[in-house]
Amino acid sequence: MVGRIVGLIACFMSALPFFIISFYDKDSKEPINFWSGDTTLKSKVRNVQGYNKEMALLYKKCSIAFLVTGTGFLIMPVTGVIMACLDCTAGIYLAYRKYKKILNLYS
Repeated sequence: MVGRIVGLIACFMSALPFFIISFYDKDSKEPINFWSGDTTLKSKVRNVQGYNKEMALLYKKCSIAFLVTGTGFLIMPVTGVIMACLDCTAGIYLAYRKYKKILNLYS
């Protein structure tokens, strides 16, 4: 049972930054970064409000994915481990592809 709770807490702690970014930065005047420390977005993004709205939605989806994975850990640890592996491999790849589409749309 301890492993289930640890998995749940780890996934919820992973979801928290994504949720905070999606909630607080959606109305920001600065573009939301996908990569930490990326300073080139200011010159690339023309419509910052639309870009931030789309990026906030992307981060909200990432947060929900980790919340679902945490619930998977609570129900069945093997399912949680499989879901966490998918979140951290295919999920990151899909989020990156969506980020590139958003960036091309608002550049």
